[in-house]
Amino acid sequence: MNKAMKYRLIGFAIAIALFLADQAMKFYVTQTLAMKRGDVVELLPFFDFRMTYNFGISLGMFQADSMEMRWLLVGVTSLIALVVTIWMLREKVLGEIVGLALILGGALGNIRDRYEFGYVIDYADLHFGEFRPFLIFNIADAAITIGVLIILARAFFLRDKEETSQTETAPDAAES
Repeated sequence: MNKAMKYRLIGFAIAIALFLADQAMKFYVTQTLAMKRGDVVELLPFFDFRMTYNFGISLGMFQADSMEMRWLLVGVTSLIALVVTIWMLREKVLGEIVGLALILGGALGNIRDRYEFGYVIDYADLHFGEFRPFLIFNIADAAITIGVLIILARAFFLRDKEETSQTETAPDAAES
């Protein structure tokens, strides 16, 4: 097995583990803690479980207030997950694959919620007094955000360095 294939398998393992962790946490919050929409469990001075349902996508945009919109969001997010999967299958760099795996695992977790319930279960509330740097989120949302940040950071900061070092070490055509 070549190195790229090994990295891709690691990526799919990360995506699956993340999907399972996300679903397990949502099960814990909804079944074990039996939280309903609006319920709050104070855990730390700056972090609570605050049950909410997200009928839209990031930042509550594109609310799925009809069955058609619900299934459109399932379809669009499934298409995005498919594109990320194909990208991951073509990628050879572990850093990129990890970022894509986080996005894929998170997307699958939220797709499952939207498919099963018509909304995404959000519960994590990070706050400092009344200040909330994020909307209420879940493991899948956090993974997607971190995955996108990894992809962007690598694109902006590492690609140029990798390309420069490859050109510096490549033999000049005139020398061969």
